[in-house]
Amino acid sequence: MTLSITLIGGPTALIEIDGFRLLTDPTFDAPGAYQLPHVKLEKLVGPAVTAETIGEVDAVLLSHDQHSDNLDHSGREFLKRAKRVLTTEAGARRLGGRAEGLAPWAVTELTAGNGRALTITATPARHGPVGIEPLSGDVIGFAVASNKSGSRPVYISGDTVWFDGIAEVAKRFRAGVVLPFAGAAQTRGPFHLTMDTNDTIETARAFSDAVIVPVHTDGWAHFRQNANDLRVTFDALGFGPRLRILEPGVPTLIEPLHPA
Repeated sequence: MTLSITLIGGPTALIEIDGFRLLTDPTFDAPGAYQLPHVKLEKLVGPAVTAETIGEVDAVLLSHDQHSDNLDHSGREFLKRAKRVLTTEAGARRLGGRAEGLAPWAVTELTAGNGRALTITATPARHGPVGIEPLSGDVIGFAVASNKSGSRPVYISGDTVWFDGIAEVAKRFRAGVVLPFAGAAQTRGPFHLTMDTNDTIETARAFSDAVIVPVHTDGWAHFRQNANDLRVTFDALGFGPRLRILEPGVPTLIEPLHPA
């Protein structure tokens, strides 16, 4: 499996895997503020790569559409030219167009010439503590598996904290690379809406030999932890060699520690 990841900013990453190009949660706006119904979000850093530079993608993997730090104004425009947009069932109803709704554990496939294919499974996510769903809305993650011999799945958590749903993903998929949405987002009260350092360590433990490539760690005022916090934590607990911190805008080859 050939895997390259380019961090664009926040939750947005270009994942190139065996000839397919996937984009997570598109956010391409310049820095600015977003007034949501119950909270104001402030973006501090613009994208390292522009939407125009990205070019064509085979699919957008959109964990959810209701928050501007995962889908901003420019991101919504980007959806219009994506071949496919995979997201939550509720999100697909709101977005219309090419958006396809997936419930947790639903499966779809991307195909290309020469028999190449990716199987994409929607995975459960919980955008905060127990009981947060009526406030935060539905979110999903994604497990992406190539049909190329010797490859291992890539797991993209989406906006979620650690909970039993992620433990179940780890049981079902022996992912070689994991992209946790970290940063300890905090907007509504003294609790986190995305993974903090503890949650990310739990995820690394569950996916016991995966390379951990965090996104959603920097660029927004409501993120309470950053990539450096993850580095310090992983090094202190002995997980450091498995952590890959990406430099924004730089395509980076990621190789699983062990083949399938």
